[in-house]
Order: sequence, then C-alpha cells, then structure tokens
Amino acid sequence: MNRSQSDRRAIPSAGPHWWLTGGVPRHVIVDGSNIATEGRSKPSLKQLNEAVMAFMADHPKDVITVIVDATFGHRIDAKETKAFDKAVEHNELVTPPAGTVGRGDGFVLSIAQKVGASILSNDSYQEFHGQYAWLFDEGRLIGGKPVPNVGWVFVNRTPVRGDKSRRSIRDAEKGGKKESAPKVKVSAEAMKPMPVPKSPPPGATLPSKKAAAAPVGKTVNDVLPFLQFVEKHGVGSIVTGVVDSYSSHGAYVLIGDVRGYVPLRLYSSPPPRSAREVMKLGDNITLEVVEIIPGRRSIDLKPASATSVAEKAAPAKKAAPVKKAAPEKKAAPAKKAAPVKKAAPAKKA
Repeated sequence: MNRSQSDRRAIPSAGPHWWLTGGVPRHVIVDGSNIATEGRSKPSLKQLNEAVMAFMADHPKDVITVIVDATFGHRIDAKETKAFDKAVEHNELVTPPAGTVGRGDGFVLSIAQKVGASILSNDSYQEFHGQYAWLFDEGRLIGGKPVPNVGWVFVNRTPVRGDKSRRSIRDAEKGGKKESAPKVKVSAEAMKPMPVPKSPPPGATLPSKKAAAAPVGKTVNDVLPFLQFVEKHGVGSIVTGVVDSYSSHGAYVLIGDVRGYVPLRLYSSPPPRSAREVMKLGDNITLEVVEIIPGRRSIDLKPASATSVAEKAAPAKKAAPVKKAAPEKKAAPAKKAAPVKKAAPAKKA
C-alpha cells in the first residue's frame, strides 16, 4: 500500500515503557463495549471495571478514557444499571452521540486519532483500515483477555486483515488523490446509525409529571439522611468520612448514613493519577463539603486543608463578662451625743 507516512500518527517507539523515561504519559482509549463483551454474549459492567482496574494497575502512568456505545445501558444486567448511571454521571464512562457511524467504532477511532492515543480492544476495525492506517503502527492497538487463575493479560496486537479490510483500503486508494478529505466507503452494516433507545434501561424509573422539572439522574442518598446531613453541614463544613470504594475519577466515602464523593480533580493540583495512590479503603479522612446537589441528593467533597480544620476546630473565645462594680457601702450613721447629766443640787449645811 503506497501511502505517505504523513497520514500516520505513530506514538514514540522507545521501548514498551517509553512514557516512563521522560516522555509524556500515554493516552489509552478503552473500547468498553468490546472489552465488556469479551468471552460472553452480553456485556458485563463488572468485567469492564475489572479489566480497566487491572490495566491501570499494570500501567499506572497511562491516561485512561473509557467509551461505551449508546445501547450499553440497555444490554447489561438490570442489577448493574444503577452503577452504570453513576459512572456516566461522573464521566467515568463516555457514550457517543446517537447516530454515530459504525455503532461507536468511528467515535473511538476519531478520539484516538485526535489525541494520538492507543486503543485497548480486541476488535480489528476492518471497515476503517483505509481511513486510519496508524492502526497498524506498533503499540497503537492493545488486546486483553481474562486468563483463569491469572487475571487480565494485555499485549500489543496487530489488526486482522480480511475482505472488509482490503475493500476499505482499495476504496481509500481510489479516492486517495484528495489526501485532506479521503472518500472512504464502509460496509453497509457499519453505515447503519446506532439505534436511539426508545425506552429506559431495565430497572430505571422515569420521573413523575410533577417532578418533570427536577434534574434528571439517579439520586445518591435517601431523603431523610440527606436532609439531616444538610441541616447540620453546609458548604465549607468539615466532616470525617470513611473511604468506601474507588472509581476511575475519585472515591466514595461514608459519612454516617450518607454517601459522599471525592473527585480527583478536587483532591489536589495537579490531581493524582488514581484514588488508590492517595486513599486506602477503610481510612478515616478529614474532608470539606464543596457542593451539595439537592436534585441528586449528592455531596461533593475535598480534603480539608490544615487552615480550614484549625479555623473550624478553634471556637471563638467569648469575652470575659465585665464585673459589676461593688456597690458603695453606706456610711455608718453618726452616733448621737450622750445627753449631759444635770449637776446634782448642793446639799444644805
């Protein structure tokens, strides 16, 4: 294939760990729908989470973005719907716009091309070989499989060529004179738009007509514990929470009967790579309330600074009450002068 090297966006090739030797962190786009369906007929959010966590453990310096197609929430088990909604709400999962060509594959590839990222997927994207020649560059495509008694194993791979691949490349070469905007013909299946969901995912509930004006989204806490918390703790309050679980962009903490969220973007500047680096499950951490969202009954927090803790812990000293002056003692009344005794009359001789 006679294609210029200018249309390939290869990543640096200084070994498998080039990003640890002075280079910038590698960006990896996870094809979530593909990884979640590996070895099964329906996608599993649990399997996707295990794969992403395992990859982050193997490659702690990588920047991870997880993308799933628009029908993902309808195809997973109903028990995982609540966790899926929370992940989308906190931008831990990204879904493409409805109608994206290629049922989401084109969205994954366009993002990877824009940022020069690698892709974690077992798909070969044959319909797009003529448009994205960099897929064949070393390190741009990573495969992953769960191995019994071992866990997830990740290896660099090369896309598999086939009839669709050859047709895509041939069609691209025919229209390759206009390098700036190549005319690419993809398969009829890939050209079909992603179906727009006509009903909510299994287990989801629609808001009542009276609550139509309320913000859309799952609530995080029950009404009574949330109201009791808000009554005692406003924005800026200092609280103590117990680290309960991790997410790819932060950690959840328990504050009594309510659940709060500590996003990495609020943890520090620059933010840490993952919550595991700075928080351990079961740890008690001092936090400051940053935002309270009544519509979702959610609470966002950040680590409290030493200054904030000191200000909240030291109550203002009350001024000592001014002692009243002792009333002046009344002067003792002057004693009356003793009456002068009359002289006794002289006795006659």
